[in-house]
Amino acid sequence: MGAVRKREWDHVTQRRRGVAGLFAISMVCLAGCGHGVGGPHVTIPRSPSNSTSAGGHPATSTTTKPAAHPTTTTTTVPPPPPGLPPPTGLVPLVSPAQAGEGQWTAAGRSVPGTPLLYITTLRAAGSGTPAAIAWMDASRLRGNLYSGSISPGQGPWTYTAPIQPGAALTLVCAFNGGFKLADSHGGYYAESRYFAPLVDGAASLVITQDGTVTVGQWNRDVSMSATVVAVRQNLTLLVDHGAPVPGLSPDDASAWGSTIGNVSHTYRSGVGVTASGAIIYVSGPSLDVTQLAGLLVAAGAVRGMELDINPAWDTFTFYTPPTPTGAAAPANGTDLLASMPGGPSRFFEAAWARDFITMSTR
Repeated sequence: MGAVRKREWDHVTQRRRGVAGLFAISMVCLAGCGHGVGGPHVTIPRSPSNSTSAGGHPATSTTTKPAAHPTTTTTTVPPPPPGLPPPTGLVPLVSPAQAGEGQWTAAGRSVPGTPLLYITTLRAAGSGTPAAIAWMDASRLRGNLYSGSISPGQGPWTYTAPIQPGAALTLVCAFNGGFKLADSHGGYYAESRYFAPLVDGAASLVITQDGTVTVGQWNRDVSMSATVVAVRQNLTLLVDHGAPVPGLSPDDASAWGSTIGNVSHTYRSGVGVTASGAIIYVSGPSLDVTQLAGLLVAAGAVRGMELDINPAWDTFTFYTPPTPTGAAAPANGTDLLASMPGGPSRFFEAAWARDFITMSTR
């Protein structure tokens, strides 16, 4: 081989050796990258969808997938509110007591847990005629004020008689409202509008967004807020601080509402709230205003107000559907007193033109 060709061959051989050396060094560096030469070998998990082996081919996954099982969904239904303790028996105001007088009986729609409505009868002091009393668990009942074409008037109203089928599915009971607005000396607020301005100091039945009903003196016990959805005012408080208000007269036939025939004893109704928040309704066919107040107090009211009076307007009906989710209807309705006018169908008739309050399950 000539000298020139020998030098060229030696140069090619050296280049090949250099390339081979660099390749070997690169492999060592890659094997120990990040840990130093001779460091522990760490396998980095990769997503099977993105893993590739040298050469760009998809890596073979060795992950074992669990066997498929049917998916089950569990729906947790929140428990109902605990509710108020049931009412204790009332002490009769007239002796001797009649059978069952003052003893509460669960009534109305059946729901799981403690009953929502209890009823009894009690004679007012000095009276031989039983009045009816209803105790309602306001913590588990939702109140709603229904407005009429006569009282308060100026419809149309969303909530008005007749009670609609959807509302009937949760209805427990319903009862009359107060005087016509011209005679109530109070205001009326419902469905985001004022029919009449609310009066400072007036006796007020108030309903909040969650359906809670209470009774109090306006701007002392209760007042307007973002949570108030309905206010029905009627005169001033009849019961305050757990006692009849001062100045009541058994002979009154005008200050606490004009009576038919100008008599002091007539059908009267009232509503109050107990210290625990329960709602009390009282109605009787022959009561003077002092007797109505006395019955509210006897039933545990700490604040109370008179509602409508005279035979045509006092009414309370409770409904007992055959199943807990059944619809209330005249056929399963019962009046608190058999002598109440209109019968159990009155709130399901478009002809009922007065305001009333419904109490339904929440």
